Amino acid sequence: MLTDDALSFLREYHLATLSTVGRSGRVHAVPVGFTYEDGVVRVIGSRGTQKFVNAERSGRASICSVDGAQWISFEGPARVSDDPEAVAHAVELYAARYRQPRPNPDRVVLEMTVEKILGSASFRG
Repeated sequence: MLTDDALSFLREYHLATLSTVGRSGRVHAVPVGFTYEDGVVRVIGSRGTQKFVNAERSGRASICSVDGAQWISFEGPARVSDDPEAVAHAVELYAARYRQPRPNPDRVVLEMTVEKILGSASFRG
């Protein structure tokens, strides 16, 4: 359960680190913008990039965002979609939080269903 403080944090401009596991078993961590809506974390990007290849292969991901002493982390099963409606919705959410992304015909969306949330005490209900 997320508090109002957590939901506010998730609407503000904060970047995060997306972590996936590569074929060799090593953690692959990259900076990303992300959105949270109704228990789903979304990350947009280009088809074929390592973060999406890893997420497709392992079916799992973790994302962590930090600003000073405030932080939140999500973990769960992840899938990558090129469904036009799913991608358009993810772009809409991203634009509301960050800015309108540049056009990208190879855009896909990673959708992670949140199973576990860790974070600052003020973020957990």
